This record gives sequence, C-alpha cells and structure tokens, in this order.
Amino acid sequence: MNHTPDRIELETKHINNLSHLDMARIYRFAESGHLYFDARYPYYDLFMKRFNKLGGMTPEVSKAISL
Repeated sequence: MNHTPDRIELETKHINNLSHLDMARIYRFAESGHLYFDARYPYYDLFMKRFNKLGGMTPEVSKAISL
C-alpha cells in the first residue's frame, strides 16, 4: 500500500471523523494486520489516542457493539 503524504492525510481525516462506536468496532473486530494497527505507519498512535480520549472500550461500548 502506498503511504504518500496525501494517503496519510486521508486516513488521518478518516480516523478523526470516526465515532466512538465505529472506533470500538474497528478495535474489536479488525482483521490481523489492519492498517490502523500496523506499527510501520503513523495511524496506530493517532487511532489509540483518539479512541482513549473518547473513553476507550468501556463495558457499555463493548455491549453496544456486540448486539
């Protein structure tokens, strides 16, 4: 996958526009090697900082995405 500055900007905007529940679904159900959890790219830190700022994986969020 090509991670040009434009691609990084696009993915950063996407992460910043995800809802708390959308982030929880990605966190819980993403396939192994998902782009946002690959340490070779800058997305993991951005994703986790934002997800934790929104409250992270609370019992309520966990239940909401499991329904």
